[in-house]
Amino acid sequence: MTTQQITAPRVQAGPAEERQAVMRAARTVFARDGWARTGVPAVAEECDLDEATVLHYFKDKEQLLLTVLLEGAATVATRLTIIAEDHLTEITGLEKDLVALGHAWLTPLADFPEHFAIVRHLGAEIAAWPAGVVEMWQSAGPRQANRELARRLQRLADDGLLSLTDAGHAAERFVQLVAGGVVQRSFHGALPLTDFETDSLIAAGVVDFIRLYAPEGRR
Repeated sequence: MTTQQITAPRVQAGPAEERQAVMRAARTVFARDGWARTGVPAVAEECDLDEATVLHYFKDKEQLLLTVLLEGAATVATRLTIIAEDHLTEITGLEKDLVALGHAWLTPLADFPEHFAIVRHLGAEIAAWPAGVVEMWQSAGPRQANRELARRLQRLADDGLLSLTDAGHAAERFVQLVAGGVVQRSFHGALPLTDFETDSLIAAGVVDFIRLYAPEGRR
């Protein structure tokens, strides 16, 4: 008596799942190859679909890039908003809490490596990118995160912990001073720094930030 092997029927992906598969593939290929070297055929191959299917969901490579980049930027901005709220809602020690915020602010570099790989390519290929893409990325990602950080820094100013005339500018300065050194030296997370170097850069940045924005008498 022979045993017949029963194979489960293949479930065909619906449009939503298929579209997400295309986006995942595009994110992978753009992160690996950048804008100039990526084409629709490479994305189709990555997600094991034909080119016509990819173009059914996204009319061209530009729309693919824009969709993937803006989704990633919005996801990172949302994460940073949560981080700012978690670390600035209740202050037990300003310097200590700002250092903790600085460390947390950098976690998306490791959590979203493909997004930041695309951002690195942006820096190298910016002249060749479609018009307006960089501005839309800035608006959806870095500027949105900075606006949310500014709102929470203003709360600290309202409580007398900081002296601010422009919370938006203070948020930019925080990111530059506290996170900027790590981001630049690690090339957006591509070459992670040692814990000692990261700790030193964040701590020094927080000291400089507090020196700039501490109320009179606390500097």
